[in-house]
Amino acid sequence: MTRRLLIRATGKARPGQLAGLGKALAKSGARLLDINQSVTFGIMSLEALVGIERDEDLEALLAESGAALGLDVQAIQVAAEEYQRWSSEASQPRLILTLLAPHLPAGILAEVGALTAEHGLTVELIHRLSGREPLDGGIPRERDSIQGACVECWLRGDEIDLDALREKALALGAMHGVDIALQEDSIWRRHRRLVCFDMDSTLIQTEVIDELARRHGVGDEVAEVTERAMRGELDFQQSFRERMAKLRGLDESVLAEIAATLPLMDGVERLMTQLKRLGYRTAILSGGFTYFADYLQQRLGFDEVHANELVIENGKVTGEVREPILDADRKAELLREIATREGLAMEQTIAVGDGANDLKMLAAAGLGIAFRAKPLVRSQARQSISTLGLDAVLYLIGYRQIDLEDGHS
Repeated sequence: MTRRLLIRATGKARPGQLAGLGKALAKSGARLLDINQSVTFGIMSLEALVGIERDEDLEALLAESGAALGLDVQAIQVAAEEYQRWSSEASQPRLILTLLAPHLPAGILAEVGALTAEHGLTVELIHRLSGREPLDGGIPRERDSIQGACVECWLRGDEIDLDALREKALALGAMHGVDIALQEDSIWRRHRRLVCFDMDSTLIQTEVIDELARRHGVGDEVAEVTERAMRGELDFQQSFRERMAKLRGLDESVLAEIAATLPLMDGVERLMTQLKRLGYRTAILSGGFTYFADYLQQRLGFDEVHANELVIENGKVTGEVREPILDADRKAELLREIATREGLAMEQTIAVGDGANDLKMLAAAGLGIAFRAKPLVRSQARQSISTLGLDAVLYLIGYRQIDLEDGHS
């Protein structure tokens, strides 16, 4: 009859401990069923679940080995019903819960723990994705490190009401100034290959059409049209045409001046450097203008650009754009078209945007992220980032800071 034992070993870490424990297990004829090991501040903690049929005294072998290795070793009997429950839990769907903030308050762990328990979820693993905080509390020593803190939790549960859980997590995060992202784990998580971005207020810290209007002296008029659109009195195409009409006569030289001084979003350069190094295809899908999207493509290295093309005649903006206008439907359509052309499943796509006209694109993507978006957009998107820069997208696709440093992949 098979006995199942949980082997737990702790002590000051030193080379050869795993080999020594492994020899003791092998000598007893034990079968390894599961194992986990970690080292924190020089203290090693190992847990191994083993099965054993023979009568040899495994406990004595482990005690002898532990004494030689400087480890406290325990062998805990696992009852059949406990093993069955463990096996059943391991087969349940896994959720990934990610906490992101400039600094994570310790109290958030208690509240997240209560929230997950309320939904019948077991916390399987918690680990840090961000780099270690310097002793002086300042910014990380690595100039290219993602700023802020990120902790990832693996959760297991059955019959989860994911929408209800996301709604409560969003409210909890807002109370503490923490982004709480929830996504179902799958083989696609670390195998996304295409990332599509909105431009205005996502890749850059401004809405270009507002800046053009201000320079043309019609800022208030354009803002009024925008407000009518936000109230639902105009759809995107109507409001876009009205705002464009007010730019008639704007000198092309103003476009060049604005393009040269576009304020990039926090973290966008780090994000693009890493996405290119990791082999992702990147695209801009913008309801803004190709004039500025092309500039960003040259500066940051996007693979392709899709935006609205301004009509310019005799050095002046005519107030029109070439058809078709790139609206919410077209953004989602382009995401699908690019994925199909590249031979990718939709689960391998990521979309990032901030506005209501990005929601269809975010919904169509395998991973849709609302970035520094209005509350309405955050509530409808599956994931959101508001507290960190754009490079925090890397955390949501499972990369650790150490994976992104030179010499790692």
